[in-house]
Amino acid sequence: MVEARRRAEDGPTGLGFTASKKVGNAVARNRARRRLREAARQLLPEHGLPGVDYVLVARQSAVDAPWAALLDDVGNALIRLRAELTGPPSSGAKRARPRAAESD
Repeated sequence: MVEARRRAEDGPTGLGFTASKKVGNAVARNRARRRLREAARQLLPEHGLPGVDYVLVARQSAVDAPWAALLDDVGNALIRLRAELTGPPSSGAKRARPRAAESD
């Protein structure tokens, strides 16, 4: 899983990694973080945006997933986030629901 938050338009790209105990013991968590770090090193120059902080969250599958599948998953997540961050801003306004007519 990849999360992103825009900080500034032209600032440096931030990068963080996390792996909870659900991933496994310390060896498994470190392996998952190392694999995600290498995937980010390969993919962020192409798919990352300047001024955005990215956090890659390790899941249990990150430990044993085939390398090509891991790269594909992280790449797809980065592409999706890039589209969301560069797309038109949402208005943030919610439409109110019409109320049903009350009967007496």
